[in-house]
Amino acid sequence: MTHNCSFLSDLALDGEVSFGESARESHAADFGAEERGLGVTPDAVVWPESTADVSAVLAAADERRVPVTPFAAGTSLEGNAVPARRGVSLDCSRMDAVLDVRADDFQIDVEPGVYGSAVDEAVADEGLFFPPLPSSGDISTVGGMIANDASGMKTVKYGEVADWVLELEVVLADGSVVAAGSRAAKTSSGYNLKDLFVGSEGTLGVVTRATLELAGRPEQVRGARALFPSLDAAAEAVFDAARSGVDVATIELVDEDSARMANAYTGTDLPDAPTVFLEFHADHGVAREIDFCREVFADHDCQRFETAADDAEMSDLWEAREDLAYAIQLWDPDLTALHPGDVTVPISAYPEMVRFVKSAADDRDLLVPCFGHAGDGNLHYSVLVEEDDPGRVEAAHELYEATVEKAIDLGGTATGEHGIGLGKRDFLEVEHGPETVEAMRRLKRAFDPRDTLNPGKVFPETEDGGRVRADDDAPPHD
Repeated sequence: MTHNCSFLSDLALDGEVSFGESARESHAADFGAEERGLGVTPDAVVWPESTADVSAVLAAADERRVPVTPFAAGTSLEGNAVPARRGVSLDCSRMDAVLDVRADDFQIDVEPGVYGSAVDEAVADEGLFFPPLPSSGDISTVGGMIANDASGMKTVKYGEVADWVLELEVVLADGSVVAAGSRAAKTSSGYNLKDLFVGSEGTLGVVTRATLELAGRPEQVRGARALFPSLDAAAEAVFDAARSGVDVATIELVDEDSARMANAYTGTDLPDAPTVFLEFHADHGVAREIDFCREVFADHDCQRFETAADDAEMSDLWEAREDLAYAIQLWDPDLTALHPGDVTVPISAYPEMVRFVKSAADDRDLLVPCFGHAGDGNLHYSVLVEEDDPGRVEAAHELYEATVEKAIDLGGTATGEHGIGLGKRDFLEVEHGPETVEAMRRLKRAFDPRDTLNPGKVFPETEDGGRVRADDDAPPHD
């Protein structure tokens, strides 16, 4: 259903409005949506340059019942930022200013279009950094990270993005502007609205300013790489390290398939063997922690444990892991990477989760590279198939669904960091139950009674097409 968006031309915006085909098509897909057939083309694209712009667009769209889908870098993997019902794509990428750095308070204020890597660059001279930055931080924005409650390689030590957001400025569906959270280190004042917006995937409001907490850079940073005879041994070693209390900032697992693909893409010379990448942060005593980890890994037949000390060695160490998403996509031109999985389970269940995925792949004769932020129980996987072979595609879908259901059965979640978006709506009730999901819908109705913001996302489809609206809300007009 198309929407009449001509009203946008009448708004006094600092930003730009486009109805052009090229602009609209460029906002019809994100990193993971196009190959999976998620999303549709918007009727118009707006690039706001201020909170006032966002407010004006939302107020006018809400009044006319025109859907608005927040967009920025387009690096999401579940169709989170792709329109499901056309309307307006609200591209906040031009709101990219670093507004203030308060080094004494370990805080930074930024607009939503700021890239994650720019946050670290802005505070580097102060000896500070933003710890939960995801591995895609150089190509993804702060607004997107907050919308999906992203996390990265250092989550095992520092937590996820939600843990480092202090205060938000948010524009609601009707155009009103609210502040949520506090710049104080803690607060018990009123409802915790901030954490409602974090991870809401743009369905409750549009973030226009964020105050983020920072941390001091550790005096000692060391990297390490450990090779194991089997993927099972590597996964068990990760669990043992977590259970034993090894103080590590990063524990990343890469299976032999992923290592082979990384070598082909980056030109590295990783052994085609299950590998655990590690990074240790400390102000003193880092060598003792590395030795402790080496001892734990030795109990699981670790074949090689190598360390890196300087920046060049660290860069070489992490290059293969950081480029894995691209390496998998480009591995074989005849194979398509379906379903970028990101299940997360309690750390004690991590070895079982890894075994399940590889066994399911063997049973179906599918190529399924596995890797992930193993230290916090997060497993990433992609299923590579011939897209023109219906039988193989169906087998891939079966494996994907079975893997997500297994993660939930183990007390985990369907998505550790990618979000629900369009791709994982069917698993929301499986994980949380219908009563809990209905409570979520009530929140959506309260904040956005006309279903203006990012409609069709997060919630499972219902008889009225998945719309989460008030009973007296009329459908959008053509």
